[in-house]
Amino acid sequence: MKTKLVLSIIAMTCLLSSNAIAGSNTVAVKTLTKTSQSWDGTPLPAYPQGKPEITLLDIHIPAGTELPLHLHPVINAGVVLSGELHVTKQTGEQLILKSGEPIVELVNQWHKGKAVGKEDVRIIVFYAGEQGKDITVKKH
Repeated sequence: MKTKLVLSIIAMTCLLSSNAIAGSNTVAVKTLTKTSQSWDGTPLPAYPQGKPEITLLDIHIPAGTELPLHLHPVINAGVVLSGELHVTKQTGEQLILKSGEPIVELVNQWHKGKAVGKEDVRIIVFYAGEQGKDITVKKH
């Protein structure tokens, strides 16, 4: 049941950013990603056993802004709607994302993001979490 709910929400998120033609009666669905690994190849963990809580965020990062080092203890995925985002692991490994590109984020790995270039970054991110638990933890 959890898997069906998660897949339904991901499909709805993809529809929000799909390339349906304005004024057309045709619905277009484009699979942006389908994987069981994060962007660095690490296998995704099992879903939490507690009460599921879905969070869908529309994140705006001003151009030139670098996010603090953080991790996500839950599975999450997103789509960059505008701008260019560089995601960097503590090891220095980096992923460069541009408008329209998806990301399956790292789970339980420290990383940071930076809005590179002159355009602000806007990214929609879906988190499959557990009620009462954090979806992001900042490193102090």
